[in-house]
Amino acid sequence: MNYSTGGATGRGFWGMAMNYFAHALPFLDRPYLAAGTGVPDWLTVVDRAVRLRSKHLEPFLEDSDPVTAAVAAGVGQHIRDDRRFHQSRAFAELSLELTVAIRDALGADSGFRPSFLGHLLVEVLLDDSLAADDPDGLEEYYRTMDRVDPEAVQRAVNRMAPRPTDRLARMISGFCRERILSDYHEDGKLMGRLSQVMRRVKLPPLPGEFCEILPGFRRLVHARKQELLDGIPVAPDKRK
Repeated sequence: MNYSTGGATGRGFWGMAMNYFAHALPFLDRPYLAAGTGVPDWLTVVDRAVRLRSKHLEPFLEDSDPVTAAVAAGVGQHIRDDRRFHQSRAFAELSLELTVAIRDALGADSGFRPSFLGHLLVEVLLDDSLAADDPDGLEEYYRTMDRVDPEAVQRAVNRMAPRPTDRLARMISGFCRERILSDYHEDGKLMGRLSQVMRRVKLPPLPGEFCEILPGFRRLVHARKQELLDGIPVAPDKRK
């Protein structure tokens, strides 16, 4: 199955940081802010040259256009969340634990794949854990995204970014259509998504037996979910 965005982009819907649901979950009553939390990862997939930093956002946080202000707030929230998340002890320990297990599974010639996947899977499986605890929340997430005009988000980003993009709107539409977060919970489908990532970043494919270690990884991440989310906004009762 082809999960690419098609056309000139020709890439899949996976970015380097994959916890779309965790970023957006507290803001599902504010669609454009929720969408803004996904913008950095969407751009990583389709237009890596477009980078939004805090200094680009600040002039637009009180913008007269409510869409622009909301998208700016969402991107800023993503940046703060990522800083806290990636500096946490739980993330460092889990990503190392997964990296070592992946290296053991793939062998000594596995190159950069273990560290890449160790980082990625902590983020992916955090989203999976949140969605497993709150499947209605995941449905609400997609309903929220469906209320967003992708072209409006792209226009807002192009007002803020040092250079424009013409790829973001199509990415958002495809992301909503493909519903990739629903695939995180099934090992076979998750393997398909991981294989897609390996192709995109030009790393060797994963062996089929890699699927066998995913359930253990799910349990490890789920057990430390609260630590991973420490200091990061969450919706009421989502961390119980």
